[in-house]
Amino acid sequence: MVSSEERLSDFIDRLNEERKPAENEYTTESEELKDLFSAVKLVRTLKEPAMPEAGFERRLIGYVTEKLAPKSRKNKKSRMRMAVLAAAAALLCLTAGILFPFKEKNMVSAMAEAYQEVKAYRGILEIKSANSAGETVTQAKLEVWADKKGRYYVKGLEGANANIITVNNGKRKWQIRPDQKRIYLFSPFPDSYRFIFEIGKEIDEAENALDVRPAGEAKIHGRTAEVLEVTPRSGLPYKIWVDKKTKLPVQKETAAQNAVRYTVTYAELDFYDAIPEDLLAYQAPAAYEAVEKDAELAVNDWKEAASVAGFAPPLPGALPEGFKQEGIAVVPERKLLKIYYAKDGKKAAFIQGKAERKFTASPSAMLGEVDGSVAEIQSPLYEAEGILSGGNVYAGNTDLRSIRWQKDGFEYAVIGNVSLEDLGTLTEAVTGWKFFMPAAEGKTWEPQVKVPYDLKIEENTQKGVDAGSMPWKLDPVYTAQVFVNLEISPEGISGDGPIGIEDFKMIHNDGKLAVVSVLSDKSPIEKVYLKRLVRQDPTGIWTVVGYDPAGKN
Repeated sequence: MVSSEERLSDFIDRLNEERKPAENEYTTESEELKDLFSAVKLVRTLKEPAMPEAGFERRLIGYVTEKLAPKSRKNKKSRMRMAVLAAAAALLCLTAGILFPFKEKNMVSAMAEAYQEVKAYRGILEIKSANSAGETVTQAKLEVWADKKGRYYVKGLEGANANIITVNNGKRKWQIRPDQKRIYLFSPFPDSYRFIFEIGKEIDEAENALDVRPAGEAKIHGRTAEVLEVTPRSGLPYKIWVDKKTKLPVQKETAAQNAVRYTVTYAELDFYDAIPEDLLAYQAPAAYEAVEKDAELAVNDWKEAASVAGFAPPLPGALPEGFKQEGIAVVPERKLLKIYYAKDGKKAAFIQGKAERKFTASPSAMLGEVDGSVAEIQSPLYEAEGILSGGNVYAGNTDLRSIRWQKDGFEYAVIGNVSLEDLGTLTEAVTGWKFFMPAAEGKTWEPQVKVPYDLKIEENTQKGVDAGSMPWKLDPVYTAQVFVNLEISPEGISGDGPIGIEDFKMIHNDGKLAVVSVLSDKSPIEKVYLKRLVRQDPTGIWTVVGYDPAGKN
């Protein structure tokens, strides 16, 4: 039985091909499809009407001339009428040409007609990048199966997404990640991500472009291809190569962005009646974890990332020495973009998403700046707030540092187990914005007044915190607040105490030593120094080891 999704897909395909659909809102018995068919028709009216192919005006004038030619050539009145109508036909063609400029209609129309005969295809896609110096790098190689029902199977053969499999069978969509032993589950419809070079989509874009013009011929993997330069309605011009034999696009070259140009090529392309059913059958590998909430979708390039996230990501310039990009991913449910990097066996990730609420830094964080915006700096990472809480960024790793900020309606973060210095350098390279950290990691911090402590008591306190008591001892800012308020009110604290938590700001934290500044003029203390004496990880308690009196600096 044909599903509603397949019937809707066929309806859309026929409209795009300027053919009458097999059924419509007047013939179907499904109330849901009636509404969908009507909605699709309304959207379709926004597309420019299909214009005649090249040579139409000559044939129209000839047709009018033939039909209106008088039987007697001596009839001047008839000859005058014929001339006027022929001129009107020519004017009609000229007007249409002004309103809707004729494009390279022969090849564009040929592509559309050829694609009508395609049911399914399999190809090997090569993705290459070239810089301004002409240096070319193969970014990825993919095996692609696709059909006109919107179903596809994509397997990474080489590159960052090697061995990753992405499938949409019309009922389910999933991505198998062998590197993580996970299978991510997504909604199959609507599906903003398919794959980087889909033949039907490229033809649609050429048909709807502002201009398409010939740009020569070339050989592509032994095939003779006509090169077309396409000027889209939005974005920069690009080129496609159309196989002269099959009349289908086999290569695409993007415009240069940040001095990098991408070329995507079908090194192999064959046509079939259908995608093998075993490729479309959902099968979760044994011992793989199924992830549906905040599922992360690995993609192949910036364009794919933008289509899923709904915004264009920043294109990094030269990466800091030792860093290399490992992959790009999107969390469709939350519209988060993630770019992964590696250095010397350690990992880092850049994250971007729409800001959902006003930016508030964690009280346990240091404060810095990124391009003039306040930045939360956590070293190590204590609280995964905002976009840091979306998806699985190095789950289970307790040695993480992060920089998080908001700017122009977006929230950004850079997170990883590299040094804080490397994290700041990566932030500047990826965004092009200046990062400012108020205190360098290497600075020597010594309190003016030392506070004695008993290590045995601290060890017992650690055991109590491990059992669930005094959780505030895990936060250096709250620990500093309790200490200062007890200095003011040694008899005990009522409520939050004389000085609220908002007046305590972290100015240094390297995971072992923390320094908290007290901003209130009520405080007799200007800075509080704390150490992790028992355990130097996020589960370790903080102990006050000294302070600077107010007004002594």
